[in-house]
Amino acid sequence: MTQTIPGFYYHRVTVADGVALNVAVGGSGPPIALLHGFPQTHLMWRHVAVELVTSGHTVLAPDLRGYGASDKPVEAGPDTYSKRTMAADIIAVAKAFGHDRFALAGHDRGALVAFRAGLDHPEAISHLACLDVLPTLDMWDVLHGASAAVGFHLYLMAQPPGLPEQLISASAEAFFSFFLDQWTKDPSAIPEPVRAAYLQASREAVPSIVADYRASATVDVEHGPRQSPF
Repeated sequence: MTQTIPGFYYHRVTVADGVALNVAVGGSGPPIALLHGFPQTHLMWRHVAVELVTSGHTVLAPDLRGYGASDKPVEAGPDTYSKRTMAADIIAVAKAFGHDRFALAGHDRGALVAFRAGLDHPEAISHLACLDVLPTLDMWDVLHGASAAVGFHLYLMAQPPGLPEQLISASAEAFFSFFLDQWTKDPSAIPEPVRAAYLQASREAVPSIVADYRASATVDVEHGPRQSPF
């Protein structure tokens, strides 16, 4: 059974040529977009989204490009999954629902996209929350020595196309389960149906997930910068 956020409607929104995002939409009032992390989908916001609707907000919760039920374009070059491109996707989603200015919150990978949206589109972002992430350049700066082992997946997925996709695809269940297990302090926080949805979505998106991470070691570094957009 497909997992959804109760009371939300689902739309496919075209954000670029040949690319559409799966977007859960609910509520009315001041708009806020919620961007998920890895290895998750928009479902990670299921409780927060309902609370925001109850408090009088319009909530947009997309699956990022390359994740969940959103399109997963083939990595044609470094810009396909750059955070600049993925941020433009979110601006397009908001505009599709009539919002030229909105609040934006992101977790993990979604926070990198949110940060880039604030830098590139400050006129569109009224409030910005970036959770559980460092800006890209700072992240690479702080990973040194044995302590960098916690970020082994960053280095694996930074490699050129081919090997990382092959290795992860060969053990996708174990690979993605590892992060859900290691990063969850309370196992009951992810009910089994939601966990199964995360794992299925991730297994079906190995090339695009790797491309997203690869961009963070290449084109996203080139785009920089470190400073906050606000």
